[in-house]
This record gives sequence, structure tokens and C-alpha cells, in this order.
Amino acid sequence: MEKWEYTIIKFGTEGYMGGIVDIAYFENKLNIMGEDGWELVSVVSANQHHGASREIVSVLKRKKQT
Repeated sequence: MEKWEYTIIKFGTEGYMGGIVDIAYFENKLNIMGEDGWELVSVVSANQHHGASREIVSVLKRKKQT
């Protein structure tokens, strides 16, 4: 049976009320994690305020090293 480990990465947003994501940084960070065997499984918009996200929470997984 395969076993997994998980990690969470939080990305802040910019702008007066939030909601603006630095896509290049987000993509670069995910590519770095992918090179290390991590796979993105979920992205959640968190800390919403007046319809804009102030934080993006990403969940990644990879096979557990035995």
C-alpha cells in the first residue's frame, strides 16, 4: 500500500483589499516543489474579505520515503 506525506504552502496576495496573486512566483514555487517530487492536490482561497482572498493555501503530496 502506498503511503503519502503532505505539505502546505501559503501564498499571500497583494493589493488594497487583497486578491492579486503573483502568478510567476506561485508557478515558480510549484515547479520547484514538483522537481522534488511534490504534486499539487488542492488550492483553497482563505481569509476572504469583501470577496477578495488574502491568502492562497496549496496542499501538495508525494510518496513517502521508506
